[in-house]
Amino acid sequence: MMVFPNRLHRVAVVVSSLVPLLGCATQEQGQPTDLAALREAMNVVHERYVRDVADDDLTRDALKGMLAGLDPHSAYMDAKEYRDFNADTRGEFGGIGAELARDGGRIKVIAPIDDSPASRAGIRPGDTIERVDGETVDGLDLNEVVERIRGPAGSNVRLTLGRGTAQPFDLDLRRDIIHTNAVKAELKDGRIGYARITIFNEHAQEQLLAAIARLRRESGGKLSGFILDLRNDPGGLLDQAVAVAGDFINGGPIVSTRGRDGKVKRRFDAEPQGDRLAEIPLVVLINGASASASEIVAGALQDHGRATVMGTRSFGKGSVQTIVPLSGKGALRITTDLYYTPSGRSIQAQGICSSAARQICAAPSSRRGQLADRRPTASKRSRPRSIRKRTG
Repeated sequence: MMVFPNRLHRVAVVVSSLVPLLGCATQEQGQPTDLAALREAMNVVHERYVRDVADDDLTRDALKGMLAGLDPHSAYMDAKEYRDFNADTRGEFGGIGAELARDGGRIKVIAPIDDSPASRAGIRPGDTIERVDGETVDGLDLNEVVERIRGPAGSNVRLTLGRGTAQPFDLDLRRDIIHTNAVKAELKDGRIGYARITIFNEHAQEQLLAAIARLRRESGGKLSGFILDLRNDPGGLLDQAVAVAGDFINGGPIVSTRGRDGKVKRRFDAEPQGDRLAEIPLVVLINGASASASEIVAGALQDHGRATVMGTRSFGKGSVQTIVPLSGKGALRITTDLYYTPSGRSIQAQGICSSAARQICAAPSSRRGQLADRRPTASKRSRPRSIRKRTG
């Protein structure tokens, strides 16, 4: 997760580009270095490959492959991708309203956004995108696929989707500007409050508190239980996750970050007497499309014993990506920290399990905190697995 768990840290670190380093010697005199081997490989390509390839293209692909081998969420952005990343294009382009991620060699739907073209067309979590407007996405990275799906609001796009063992099928969608209502709430059986958080945007806590107040009034001040539905919630802003979790906890840790040395870098705590539904039983619903910010909330409420978590194991996105600009050569998006629940559980690649299955589905200790357990097997067509991305 990023510090939105999925807004990214930006750091003013400038790293030299790869090509000028290729001649540097870092080992004993006469011993070939890894960088020398890379230069040798580039020379072979220049001398023997069937067509000319520019150094910039070889360097870009080398960087993409290097970052792809680290974990599912680290990636190299070339200069154009980095410019697009920094550009504020909200309101200029439309999309289909789905959160995507690269999983192995496939582009997978984490979840469609409620009331979006994707959800109305019946796209489901776990669907894979095979083609966009008839063109295969095989060999493309996540940013390239998202760029193909996006376009002017009102225009059409045809997606070819895979679903389980069924034959791929086509869906025609009309792009739209995606407006998300973070919270939907209703009173069930007269006294049980129900609130679904669809995404942790900047209005999530504000809308949740308004919903709680309305449900209290509708129940005559006699709420007997509360259901917080985080299913198909792909995440969002870290500060909103912390604020929402803090609305159900009376003090104590919510989430912490740790770097490569395993030491706590940063900890986020709930306010004392912050529980706005004290003494009211709480249930949190999750599934395999609950990711990032939603996992922080579910893990915190579970560890504090404040809520019973029900559903299937969540997605397992609990890492922080930092943007490191390269001098004139784009930027690296690299995992620098992992998120941990109050009890010290790493969310990354493990996710949050239901309270009933918590002990059964706990990952072996040898895998705790590792990123490599989701790494794709190498293939000649493999590309970097980028962090999840929204198509609108």
